[in-house]
Amino acid sequence: MSGISGAQGRKAFDFNAQQRASLKLGLVKAEWNSPITDELAAGARRVWLEHGFNSDQLIEMNVPGSFELPLGARWLIEHHQVDAVVALGCLIKGETPHFEYISQAVSTGLMQVGLSTGVPVAFGVLTVLNEAQARDRIGGSQGHKGEEATETVLRMLAYRQ
Repeated sequence: MSGISGAQGRKAFDFNAQQRASLKLGLVKAEWNSPITDELAAGARRVWLEHGFNSDQLIEMNVPGSFELPLGARWLIEHHQVDAVVALGCLIKGETPHFEYISQAVSTGLMQVGLSTGVPVAFGVLTVLNEAQARDRIGGSQGHKGEEATETVLRMLAYRQ
């Protein structure tokens, strides 16, 4: 992996031409809280393209909610042979314990998919207390978590090379 900075100060990755042309990224996005998850996906796409990959190397899937992200990630791996997956969702805490159950299930499920398949799966799921915190994580004071998730899988793919 190179220390050379890419677009907007991002780290550039040393993939040879054959590797760069053959890599496919899966992007699975929850439809629940779509104003947030749509922006997470836009950031993920932006980073993929900034690193010189093509949009036809990006396989996208929408699932109803964050709970369905692990299965969506698995299907992208099994049916589309993607080299990595970025899973994007937004869970906003409510007044019941539902948030904790879903958050734990999603994080464990995504980790299991990565471990059982050997394919990197980035956790781009926001777990926040309110919508303001979510907005801070899609380009506000806390960076852009969709962009960061894509950077993460690119690093993992570079390590694998």
